[in-house]
Amino acid sequence: MKASIARLGDFVSAAAPPAEARARAAIAVLDTVGVILAGASEPASVIVRHVVAAEGGDACGVFGTPARASMSGAALANGTAAHALDYDDMCFVSLAHPSAPLVPAVLAAAESERLTGRAVLDAYVIGFEVEARLGALMNPRHYRRGWHCTSTLGTIGAAAAVSRLLGLDQAAAGHALAIAASEASGLKENFGTMVKPLHAGLAARNGVLAALLARGGMTASELALDGPQGFLRAMDSEGTGLEDAIADLGARWELLDTGVTVKLYPSCAGTHPSLDAILDLRRREGFSTDDVERIDVDVDSIVPTILIYDHPATGLEAKFSLPFCAAAAIVYGRVGMDTFDTARLTDPAVRSLMARVSMHIDASLDGSGPPLTHARVHIRLRDGRVLTQEARGARGYPGQPASAAELDAKFMACAQRALTDATAQRALGLLRKIEDLNDVRLLIAALAGAREGSSA
Repeated sequence: MKASIARLGDFVSAAAPPAEARARAAIAVLDTVGVILAGASEPASVIVRHVVAAEGGDACGVFGTPARASMSGAALANGTAAHALDYDDMCFVSLAHPSAPLVPAVLAAAESERLTGRAVLDAYVIGFEVEARLGALMNPRHYRRGWHCTSTLGTIGAAAAVSRLLGLDQAAAGHALAIAASEASGLKENFGTMVKPLHAGLAARNGVLAALLARGGMTASELALDGPQGFLRAMDSEGTGLEDAIADLGARWELLDTGVTVKLYPSCAGTHPSLDAILDLRRREGFSTDDVERIDVDVDSIVPTILIYDHPATGLEAKFSLPFCAAAAIVYGRVGMDTFDTARLTDPAVRSLMARVSMHIDASLDGSGPPLTHARVHIRLRDGRVLTQEARGARGYPGQPASAAELDAKFMACAQRALTDATAQRALGLLRKIEDLNDVRLLIAALAGAREGSSA
C-alpha cells in the first residue's frame, strides 16, 4: 500500500501531460473563469468574500471584484463563486465538478508564484487525473453514501495540482495528498443550500493549504489513502485497490478518454438529459404549456438522490428540482441564469405545471451509461398524444461537445455580470491563448475590473 502514495507523488511531480490534454484543460479553465465571474455576486460568494477579506492577505485576486486575498483565501472565494450557480463543468467518472476547485486553486497558486499559463494547464491535468482515478475506484458507492465528490475528491485533486505548481518532489507531493485526505469532506444533504458551492471553495482552499503545508515540511501517513483506516475505507469506497487503479497513470489520460461536461444549463447535471429531451420535443412538436396534461421522466437510481426538491422555495433549491426545471423549460422555452430568479418560483404557469411532473426510477437505465446521463421523457398532451424522447447525455457532454461559439457566448453572458463588455472581451482573448501566457498575472489583472458599485 505504501507504493500507492509514492506512485501518486511521482506522477504529480514528474508526469508530462500531452498537448491534447492541455487543450482540453484550456477549455475547462475558460469555462470555469466565466462561471466564477457570474457567481461572484451570489449571496454565498459575497459572504465568503467578506470573511476572507477580514482575514487579510493580498497575494491573489478575487475574480470579478477589486478584492485581494491570500492564496488560500482567493481559492476559497473563487471556488465558491465557481459553483454558486451550478453552471460549472462535470465529470461522470469522478461524479464531481472537477474544475470548480481545480481552476481557482491553480490560478491562485500560479499568480502567487508568478507562473506561466502552460504550468497552469499542466497542473490542471495532473489534478484532474488523480481525482478521476479515485472517482472511478470509489463510485458510485461513495457518492450514494452521501459524500459530495466535488469536495471529497476535489480536495485531493486540488492538492495534487497545487503540489505540481509549487514544484514539490515525490515525497512532499505524497505528503500533500495524505494531508488532503484528512481535510476532505462535503455532504450531499447540503445540496440546494449555500453550503454546496462552499464545498468547491473549501476543496480549492484545502488543496492549496495541503500543498503549502507539505512544502513547509509537514509529513503524513503513507497509508492515508488506502490504509485500513484511510480515505478509501473511511469514505465507503466501492473498491479499495488503489494500486491497480493508478497503475496506468501517465500512460492513459482520463481527460482525453472521458473529458469534462460543459454545462449549457445552470442547474444540477442530473436535470440536463431531461431538459434536452423536453426542449427538443417542445421545439419539434410546437405544443404550448396549456397543451400539457402531464410529464413523466424515467431516470437512473442516483438522480433522485440529488434532485431532492419537489417544491423548491429558493432559486438554489430549484436547481435541484426536476419538477421546476421541466416546467420552466416548457413555460419559457429555455433554461438560463434568470430562470432561477426568485420571481420565477411563483409564476402561476410554472407552479401549475410542476404539479404534473413526476420522476420515476427505471432500473434498466442503471448501467446503461455513467450515472446522471440517461433519461427518458414522456409528455402526455390533452389531445391524447404521448410524446416520448430518450436522452443519452446532453448538449455540452463529451459526446456532444459545446462549440467554440457556444463556449464564447456562455463566457460573455457570465462575465458581463461582473465586468464591462470591453474587459470581458479582453479576458476572453487572454483565456483563448492561456498556454502562451508567460505570466498568468496578466490574466488575473483582466479579471479584477468589477463594475462600479458591485459588492467587493
